[in-house]
Amino acid sequence: MTKPTIREIFDSMDYGTAPEGNAEVKAWLAKHQRFGHWIDGAFTAPGKTFATRNPATGDILAEVTQGTSEDVAAAVASARKAQTKWAKSGGAARARVLYALARLVQKHARLFAVLETMDNGKPIREARDIDIPLVARHFYYHAGLAQLMDTELPGLEPQGVCAAVIPWNFPLLMLAWKVAPALAAGNTVVLKPAEYTPLTALLFAEISKEAGLPKGALNIVTGDGETGAALVASDVDKVAFTGSTSVGRKIRQATAGTGKALTLELGGKSPYIVFDDADLDSAVEGLVDAIWFNGGQVCCAGSRLLVQEGVADRFHAKLKRRMDALRIGDPLDKSIDVGAIVDPVQLATIKGLVEANRAGEIHVAACALPEGCFYPPTLITGLSTADMLMQEEIFGPVLVSTTFRTPAEAVEIANNTRYGLAASIWTENINLALDLAPKIKAGVIWVNATNLFDAAAGFGGLRESGFGREGGWEGLRAYLKPGAKTKALAPVAIPEALVEEAPAMDRTAKLFIGGKQARPDGGYSRAVTFKGKLLGHVGLGNRKDIRNAVEAAHAAKGWGRTTGHNRAQILYYIAENLSARSTEFAQRIKDQTGKSGTDEVAAAVDRLFTYAAWADKYEGAVKPVPMRGLAVAVNEPVGVIGALCPDEAPLLGLVSVMGAGIAMGNTMVLVPSEAAPLSATDFYQVLETSDLPAGVVNIVTGSAQELAKPLAGHLDVDAVWSFSSQPLSTLIEKEAAGNLKRTWVNHGRARDWTRADAREFLAQATEVKTIWVPYGE
Repeated sequence: MTKPTIREIFDSMDYGTAPEGNAEVKAWLAKHQRFGHWIDGAFTAPGKTFATRNPATGDILAEVTQGTSEDVAAAVASARKAQTKWAKSGGAARARVLYALARLVQKHARLFAVLETMDNGKPIREARDIDIPLVARHFYYHAGLAQLMDTELPGLEPQGVCAAVIPWNFPLLMLAWKVAPALAAGNTVVLKPAEYTPLTALLFAEISKEAGLPKGALNIVTGDGETGAALVASDVDKVAFTGSTSVGRKIRQATAGTGKALTLELGGKSPYIVFDDADLDSAVEGLVDAIWFNGGQVCCAGSRLLVQEGVADRFHAKLKRRMDALRIGDPLDKSIDVGAIVDPVQLATIKGLVEANRAGEIHVAACALPEGCFYPPTLITGLSTADMLMQEEIFGPVLVSTTFRTPAEAVEIANNTRYGLAASIWTENINLALDLAPKIKAGVIWVNATNLFDAAAGFGGLRESGFGREGGWEGLRAYLKPGAKTKALAPVAIPEALVEEAPAMDRTAKLFIGGKQARPDGGYSRAVTFKGKLLGHVGLGNRKDIRNAVEAAHAAKGWGRTTGHNRAQILYYIAENLSARSTEFAQRIKDQTGKSGTDEVAAAVDRLFTYAAWADKYEGAVKPVPMRGLAVAVNEPVGVIGALCPDEAPLLGLVSVMGAGIAMGNTMVLVPSEAAPLSATDFYQVLETSDLPAGVVNIVTGSAQELAKPLAGHLDVDAVWSFSSQPLSTLIEKEAAGNLKRTWVNHGRARDWTRADAREFLAQATEVKTIWVPYGE
């Protein structure tokens, strides 16, 4: 074959091949051949093994051990043994180790990049230029957090032993996202890498000895899903999982009631919104990165293209031309754009979803497709929001598209999904972009950009994309817990309705739903007594009352769009009106509990003032990311919060829960103290006279045991809190798995309600949304 001349190359603009050498990786693999687990600072003897293959060629790279429950137990025992000493070493000492890990990643960057490409199938350019530098960045950044946390985060302590289960799409980067904050906070880690891509984790473990990481601080157990399930079920204190929504739901159910902290980063179907004033050529290039980066095997891939109608045909034409110019091939060739699909199983999944689709028009990139585990870049236009491929995550190089006319319609289509991980907005009108960013239900928004990540900026989703953030101070806090010791919480008994003394006039308190007093749907009520004295009756709410309360809370969603200043004024007004009736409320507490209520009422008024003060002061942050632009972390309301209030502080507990929630713009469905509910029913009279919009606070009295299930299982509730003295934590966390809502439960531990703990409550009442806005010509 004749070698082309320089002139011919410039005429055709064809790329020549630029293969990356892999001799060093082959030598490292040959040295090991068969891998055991990494436990207590060394590789174990290999057990029963399975092959890990190069997806581009099908060649076996190595044999790795299938982890058993005994292997998991040994790894957890090693981590447990090392944890106390590692935590006591102090943040400064841990910072030195994390700094050394960052330096070692940089020193071995090419080895890691080539090994990642061979094991995963992603292009070497992506592994070399994006993944590995970000891994180093995470360890550098968290070295800094470790150095500062002792002074900046007083009163917090490590969770303990953390289980990390990571996916195959970014094997080493996901390790860094979990291991760096866990170690920085003083935890030890047992990590299970994905079955398809375990090799860079094992290499990282091997070099960690050079950094001075103590034995047992990091343990790695390889294996399939059964190994991961064994790790989740083991004696760990926290589980951090990145992977599919279906597996995340199983983990939520498996950990329910165990007291294990949990963060989930799950699937997505992220919208990529292009307005008619956007720089279309830039938007096309951004879309190439959004959906064909890593072969579309990205949880936050911009896999739903929404184009304004006026430019849709022109944009699609530009996109198709760009698709046809993409290069698919050997991932070790530095001139290719799209590499291999990670495994034939995933390839079959992608093919099955596309072949089952009967809607829209399909365009397949007109580029040569190698034999093996490859799939061509594909565009499907003309779909409706109800079509399967507009709703289901494909996790491959397949882009689906529809059109919109107005910004309002764009938001409606963007939010028409059960996911909420990320979104991209393309427009030259920054006012429009910043108007849409708060309206789109996603944890990350990119303006005229896509797939921007940094260790300083929190990443994570809403809805069925999971909960929790990775990166930034907010990500570090997920690996910490309050250091204060708590006592067991004894269930408060409901007094028997043995009436020896009745009031002169009957009083039956109703429910409070949508700003109105409402009779319970079931028509039942119960007597509230104390030592034989009848104090009144309260309605017994049921699941239909919960449904009505949730609907009322959703109808009041405009509360979240009011300013913090306006919310503060209403909270001050509530406090003022409660203070005016303090004697009455104190007597009501004494009648129900036999204890003086004076201090509790005073504390409740003060608590309302506290949250009124916080309403316009719980600030976000501009993150110091290494780019020309802003990454703004905004504290947004969670949405509708259902809360089972404490029995031991019938007024103060309810006010604390309600105050934090509504101060941040949430609407609430409250189940008050079952033993002393009349404080809550008196309190809604205060709400009625304090200018609080209807539906912002809804109060349903009744049995906590009976109301917990419909409240936690309701698909339109965004978070559930429980401070009830009844043993409800397991039930709530299991029911919450339906739509993977956030939960905050007491696990049978008491709380000191005289302490405000405002920041803890405010963090639970908000979601951190990171909005990236690059700037410059």
